[in-house]
Amino acid sequence: MYASSNTKQKILRLMQMLLEKTDEDHYLAMSQIIEELGKYGIKAERKSIYADIELLRDFGMDIEARQEGKTYGYYVAQRDFDLPELKLLVDAVGSSRFMTEKKSKELIGKLTGLTSQNHAKQLKRQIFLADRQKLFNESIYVNIDIIHMAINQQQKIKFKYFDYNIKKQKVYRKNGDYYSYTPVALCWNEDNYYLIAYSENWDDFVHYRVDRLSDVTMLEEKAYLQDCRNFNIAEYVKSNFGMFSGKEVRATLRFDNDLINQVLERFGKNTTLFDKGEQFEIVVKVSQSPVFLAWIFQFAGKAQIIAPESLKNEMKYMLAVQLKNINSCP
Repeated sequence: MYASSNTKQKILRLMQMLLEKTDEDHYLAMSQIIEELGKYGIKAERKSIYADIELLRDFGMDIEARQEGKTYGYYVAQRDFDLPELKLLVDAVGSSRFMTEKKSKELIGKLTGLTSQNHAKQLKRQIFLADRQKLFNESIYVNIDIIHMAINQQQKIKFKYFDYNIKKQKVYRKNGDYYSYTPVALCWNEDNYYLIAYSENWDDFVHYRVDRLSDVTMLEEKAYLQDCRNFNIAEYVKSNFGMFSGKEVRATLRFDNDLINQVLERFGKNTTLFDKGEQFEIVVKVSQSPVFLAWIFQFAGKAQIIAPESLKNEMKYMLAVQLKNINSCP
């Protein structure tokens, strides 16, 4: 038995079918709309559907009409996200390491619901573009939510921090005792999510991988914000290569001119370049760490450390250790 033509479901089903089945490449003719409504037990006349379409337009839906030959139909022309924008988001979600495979698929499924069924097929193919190893800590999403809440409410947090052993088992640092800090920011750097926090005991900023936090809890204790107000996240990330902590030093670095793109990508477009003919120099703050030294080493002689001496000596030491390891191999 058909429901009456003025049923409350009719306009909602009409909106649903237009969103799911139409786009700039696909439209629904009036006969198709009547047929689809009939599947839900809704009998509708053309005149009432015209009125509903106008009502949906007044509501804010961008519904366009198209005529091909004698066929006249309707489609949703503009959505909150265009197809290229959704492809970009799907690529980011699918290739992101900090998201587990399960969560990536869940989010991609939700993103595909923001376009038509036909366009969604193009998005599903995007999942396989990047073959990246995923993390497997499902609690990361709960951790992020708690940390954001603590930052917004200016509360301290506590958590446990772990590493994995050879058997892929969690081994907690500090024998499983809690860390307690003022959370300052969350940072996505080189495909990992980090908590940046302030330690009153060390009077310094520290960072931890969010996927290796557990038992994250927001404390009633108010956050310590006195030294955090002028904290520059961009500068902190830029100086801590790979978020690997080390003594911060002011370094003079020299590069061949064909490395300008790499240097600007690493240190930012506002970095001052000092012309040295076929080379250039920069003066930047960096963390005196193996990760930074490895970044310099990768350019195979096209990058040099000019100053300070401590950084040059650290490079010499690292190279000597690696050379010794190579020579000791059978």
